[in-house]
Amino acid sequence: MKKKTKFIHGGISVDPYTGAVSTPIYQVSTYKQDGVGNFTYEYSRTGNPTRESLEKLIADIENGTRGFAFGSGMAAITAVMQLFSAGDHIIVTDDVYGGTFRVTSKVLNRFNLEVSFVDTSDLNAIKNAIQTNTKAIFVETPTNPLLKITDIKAVSDLAKENKLKFIVDNTFSTPYWQNPLDLGADIVVHSGTKYLGGHSDVVAGVAVVNDEQLGEQLHFIQNSTGGILGPQDSWLLIRGLKTLGIRMEEIEKNTVEVVKFLQDHPKVGKVFYPGLTDHPGHQVHVSQATGFGGMISFTVENQEKALSVLKNVKYFTLAESLGAVESLISIPSLMTHASIPRERRLELGIEDGLIRISVGIEDIEDLLTDLEQALDVK
Repeated sequence: MKKKTKFIHGGISVDPYTGAVSTPIYQVSTYKQDGVGNFTYEYSRTGNPTRESLEKLIADIENGTRGFAFGSGMAAITAVMQLFSAGDHIIVTDDVYGGTFRVTSKVLNRFNLEVSFVDTSDLNAIKNAIQTNTKAIFVETPTNPLLKITDIKAVSDLAKENKLKFIVDNTFSTPYWQNPLDLGADIVVHSGTKYLGGHSDVVAGVAVVNDEQLGEQLHFIQNSTGGILGPQDSWLLIRGLKTLGIRMEEIEKNTVEVVKFLQDHPKVGKVFYPGLTDHPGHQVHVSQATGFGGMISFTVENQEKALSVLKNVKYFTLAESLGAVESLISIPSLMTHASIPRERRLELGIEDGLIRISVGIEDIEDLLTDLEQALDVK
């Protein structure tokens, strides 16, 4: 199956109990057993038909052996981190989502899980960070918000050489453009809230593994800790996934035009987008993904100017999150990455005047006109 077909016909595309072509919302907590221990489903924390349909679909889409749906992207990442034990060390991309930085540096560290933040676009930096207690490498590629690129195949080879688990956050690229498991990753995670859902109406997270044993371990954690996705939100994510391919294509068409506009505007400094030939890691991204996505970051003179742009846009909605049909705009230093100390943000290149936009599927003429008038306000 090609990708767009798989998004619609993958997993359990027809309900086996009713023949419904849209998976029903099984709003149920427990199930009748045909004798003690004789059941298909026991309890909805352990398994639910609607969530199972989603989990099989995301496993198919990411070419994995087993998928898991969680109540948020952070719940998925936290569950994956719970595969490790006190005293273990994990290498994490330095330019990582603020929520990932927060949970690893301020929550999981309480359980003696050690983390080093490293520029994973530099393979030597990863090698130098490996310790005797290192158990995993966790990367985002492209990263949030500077869209730095990590060579998934090269890091996979390094992980295998050192018997490390390799985890990739694939939220920005989506399974339509990039499939990390095919490149050697052990686990792929997504904030399903973003492109997978695509309509700003669901908060969800997913994880997919590449082997059955790892799947059993993650299911044990999911069932034990209980951070599952409910049936209605599972249904919303299934519905969103069915249109992921056409949404990503339309979003990328718009994004290319927005990038051209920003590059030519006198009040814009740097533009960060993997599709630019001079973007660091462009060729690596081309080798491992089939598209560049809908995320752009760019700098203006200072934070005051950035705030002015956000105040004056009309079609770009000032909001957290990304990956929706509507275009969104934010200042990472004050929003998504506010949990990272300013000194650390500046070290990473997250300037006070950095603006991040998630391009939607509106008419491109409206988006360009909106950005132009907002940038030109004095």
